[in-house]
Amino acid sequence: MPSGRKWGGVARRGAGKVDPNKPPPRGRGGQKPPPKQRREPKELGPPPAWEPELWIEEPDAEVKPMRKAATKAVARGAKPARPDRPRRTAPTDVASDIGAKVPRGQAAKVEEGLMEAAKAFERERYKEADRLLKPLADQAPGVPAVRELYGLTLYRLGRWKAAATQLEAFRQITGSVEQHPVLADSYRALGRHTKAEQLWDELRTADAPGELVTEGRIVAGGALADRGDIAAAIRLLEKGPVHVKRPKPHHLRLWYALADLYERAGDTPRARELFGRVVATEPDFGDAAERLAGLD
Repeated sequence: MPSGRKWGGVARRGAGKVDPNKPPPRGRGGQKPPPKQRREPKELGPPPAWEPELWIEEPDAEVKPMRKAATKAVARGAKPARPDRPRRTAPTDVASDIGAKVPRGQAAKVEEGLMEAAKAFERERYKEADRLLKPLADQAPGVPAVRELYGLTLYRLGRWKAAATQLEAFRQITGSVEQHPVLADSYRALGRHTKAEQLWDELRTADAPGELVTEGRIVAGGALADRGDIAAAIRLLEKGPVHVKRPKPHHLRLWYALADLYERAGDTPRARELFGRVVATEPDFGDAAERLAGLD
């Protein structure tokens, strides 16, 4: 199992959201479904709106919330290093990576810096995490956890090209598809739809968890919608887990994305039905309640 996945579980959570059917600012800030415009709450800040599927919170908050993006890069509960407390230590596999790939005299400092950056990321202090991770990427370029967390941080900051560089390095080092949705969404934001499609093909044929595949599906559907192929985007999302009795967060994100596509395609009944299912399950999910009310 890739070290990045082991040491953080990189679990998708409500770190950010994005509208997978519309690109972020500078390529994603797209048109809204006619005839009305909606005010887009702060978040996807990708989001990620990681969306995305892993989605983030757009720095300018111009994309409506939708997706859980990014990931939890380290376990919660760790404490910062202080003179009167033991230094924070990384999970065993990450510490082993650092020990094997960083000179002995620098390993302890790299490990401590990574844990401090992880804490900043967890608290959504992305600029601080960026400041801490930038030198670590130079000192420990072969440590997957450093590349992964730095890529996720840059993604949350809306620095798509830099995020893609770091996450590509993580992918090459580990062979993992864990961050494919975030990487694909970064390429989507850059208008590199072919790259996003290639990553979706890799993810859907890999032995990946259902949640991860669903996140990737939403990003792939968004890429199709970006190019105006709403029908193809709908077909792709309809092949996902649309009918489930006990929906989880990634199911709600899929329903929201598909409802948005239905509305854009003029299929108001289906859009209303899916937005209704989202709201019935989680009343405060993004702007789903507002979207639903707008269809009445």
